[in-house]
Parts: sequence; C-alpha cells; structure tokens
Amino acid sequence: MIYDNRTEVRRVLIITLLLNIFVMGLKALVGYWTGSLSLLADALHSVTDSANNVLGLVAIKFSSPLPDREHPYGHNKFEAVGALGIAAFLGIACFEIVQGAVERILKGGEPVRVSPPELWLLLIVLGVNIFVAFYERNVGKRVGSSILIADATHTMSDVWVTISVIGGLIGVWLGYQWLDVVLAFPVALLVFWSGWSVLTENLPWLVDQMAIAPETIHAIAVSVPGVLNCHDIASRGVIGRQVFIEMHLIVDAPDVETAHNITEEVEKQLEQRFHPVRILIHVEPPAYQSESITFESEQT
Repeated sequence: MIYDNRTEVRRVLIITLLLNIFVMGLKALVGYWTGSLSLLADALHSVTDSANNVLGLVAIKFSSPLPDREHPYGHNKFEAVGALGIAAFLGIACFEIVQGAVERILKGGEPVRVSPPELWLLLIVLGVNIFVAFYERNVGKRVGSSILIADATHTMSDVWVTISVIGGLIGVWLGYQWLDVVLAFPVALLVFWSGWSVLTENLPWLVDQMAIAPETIHAIAVSVPGVLNCHDIASRGVIGRQVFIEMHLIVDAPDVETAHNITEEVEKQLEQRFHPVRILIHVEPPAYQSESITFESEQT
C-alpha cells in the first residue's frame, strides 16, 4: 500500500516557514538593539529554520511515493536527501556561531545592552518556537514524514538555544557581560547535536540498511497456514515511512490459486505489522529445500 502525505506536509511547512520568518526577524532586531553575540548567532540559527522549510518544500515536490517508469520504487529518498540538507545547514550554523564567539574573545567588542522589554520579546519568540517544534513533530509522526520530524528536531534545538540565550541576557542585564560569549559555545554544541541526529536518522534510508530483522519476517511468514519455510529475506526502508520486503516462500499448495491465497495472507500479516510496506514474494514448491532465511554475511 502506498500513502502520499505530501499535501499535509506541504501545508505544515508553509505555516512553519511564516512563523520562522517572524521569529528570525524578531531575534535579529533584538540582537541588533542589544549587540548580543549569542542572540545574533541564534538569529542565524533561525535563518536555517526558514531555509530548511524552503528546502523541505522543494524536496516534497519531488518526493512522491508513487512509482513511475524512471523510479519504480517511488521518490521517497528525495525527502531523506532534503533532511540531510537540513543537517548540512545545521553544521554551517554551528561553525558560524563558534567563529563569532572566538572573534569576540580575541578582538573584543561592544558591551551588550539589554532591557526588560527586549527580554519579553524573546519570551514571545520562545513560545512560537515551542509551538512550531511540537506541531511539526506531532504531524510528522502521524503522517510518517522524515522532513517534518527532522525540521522539528532542528526547531527543538532552537528552543534550547533561545532558552540559553535568554538566560545569558538576564545575566548580562545583571552585569555579567562574559555570559554572552560563554553561552555561544554550548549553543553551537546543541546545534551540532541536532544536525548529527538528523544525519543518523536518515542515512539508513539512503544506504538501504536492513529495516526489519529477517528472523522477525520469517516468524510472521511461517505462522501462516500453508507456509513451510521462507528464505533469502531482505528488507530496506524505514518502518513508519515506507518498507520494501523481498523473500522466497516455500508453500504447501497443489495449485497456483492456493499458493496465491497463501502469499496474500502473508502479505496481509506483514502489512498489518509494518504499514506502509511493499512486498515481493517468489513462490517455491514444497519439495524445495533451503536452510537460509537471509543473505549470508560477508566473510573477512
């Protein structure tokens, strides 16, 4: 079964893009007023939020799960590539933050000036970021979108960054100017960790890593009446997004129609367990013998 979630994902990305532009502008404005390095770095981080939304919209346009002549397995990997683009943006933001902090330490700079109204504006920014993160994550999990989940991870890092920056600016307001530069480094670390998380979540999809243990697929298949054994089991994709399963199925069937009904039941059981999933089964007669349930590991 193939599920196309692009319409809902596109709607969410447009909403979050508008909110992120608002947040970016407010951070940049307050950062300019106060001269805060950590806040300007946070505004740069928010630039990547908006860029990520645009990248997501582009990726979604080309990531149809429906197969065509040139892409018989669909286009879902375009979405994973878009998520990797988000990871790249996060890496760039991390570098810019660290570079700015080091320059401030080596060359110095104007003292940071902050007032209570500016802190209240940042609390509004924080509230918008929290809403965007939870909104994207909830919809992403419900529709199985890697782009939305990756962008929600990015936005959640923005939440922690903004909390850190607000804490630092409160310290600056109380007279501790050094807090602004010091906090730039953990902000960079949080940004890097977010990028690493997005990278590790999407690489399995792109490198066709095993999605389901072959023993699990084997157990489900042989539980169906009429199945004697199955072997050469392979799977790829990501559970919850799209999984592809291949196997050879040995069935106890006197005719093609009975064999077909048995394989239909196997497909039904796998679909219920790992939806959405596309399954390819090669049927073999009862006399066929094989002890292997998957591909053997390479010997070194």
